[in-house]
Amino acid sequence: MLNLERLRTLDAVARYGSVSAAAAELQVTTSAVSQQLAKLERETGERLLARQGRGIRLTDAGRLLAAHAERILSQVALARSDLEAQRGRAVGRLLLGAFPTAVRGVLPAVLTRLRADHPQLTVTTEEMRPEEAVRRIERGDLDVAVVLDWTNRPMPLPAGLSRAMVLDDPVDVAVPAAHPLADRPDVLLEDFADDEWVSWPQGEFCHDWLLGTLRAQGIEPRIAHMADEHHTQLVLVAAGLGVVVSPRLGRGPLPAGVRMVPVREAMCRHVFAVWRADAGARPSVRATVDALRAAGRELAPASCPPADHSDGSW
Repeated sequence: MLNLERLRTLDAVARYGSVSAAAAELQVTTSAVSQQLAKLERETGERLLARQGRGIRLTDAGRLLAAHAERILSQVALARSDLEAQRGRAVGRLLLGAFPTAVRGVLPAVLTRLRADHPQLTVTTEEMRPEEAVRRIERGDLDVAVVLDWTNRPMPLPAGLSRAMVLDDPVDVAVPAAHPLADRPDVLLEDFADDEWVSWPQGEFCHDWLLGTLRAQGIEPRIAHMADEHHTQLVLVAAGLGVVVSPRLGRGPLPAGVRMVPVREAMCRHVFAVWRADAGARPSVRATVDALRAAGRELAPASCPPADHSDGSW
């Protein structure tokens, strides 16, 4: 008998290319990954990994078994989905991941609705970046994720995932109260060509979006400070240390000394739910996505350029 968790470990190594990357994705130690793979080699009687320089590669047997592991894990997810669908009720446990402003701005209403409508469903939430959420949905250890992209920078999704729009989230520019543009009715991004910016950390989807958007306007951005959390960014703005793009979702009270200025040509984040396509029949997944969309409709309607999120939406 092949152990399912060991197959999941092999699948992670095949997907991410190294023991350390697989360990990071599975949130275990590299030693734990190595031990699982060694046990899998003993179970199969085959050598699955070979050294390649300072790293590793899959042997022919390893690649063959990894391909089967991918199909087996997908079938397990489908079986779980079919069993839940056969019961016809949203029951059991569901893990829901979301980025910070969605946790603040959307999830309280969603969780309240689910608790009232589906009392036998236990939802656990976890705050995470959109990129991490998509990876965890893909490998099957997260059930539903709330992620985002931008009007001018769609987020590519791997094959086998579905999505549905939740809401559009317009953004403004936050400036210090003493900024020359603080009292303007609206602004253009070009108006901030000489300003320093507060941004998300390097490598994040939103940081790359900001750089690309400003450069498209002929502005070479001067990134003075980087912070993950919007509230931290606004505190830096309040201190006069730069300007920042500020989404409206989950914004909360502004720090003293900060002004919000709308952008004349609307900039928007598109917030959407993601789940594995083979889990789409699960009543718990459908109930959660429906609750997310209902919460999105209840928020103030936004005027945003349309997003092309047609793949897998319901």
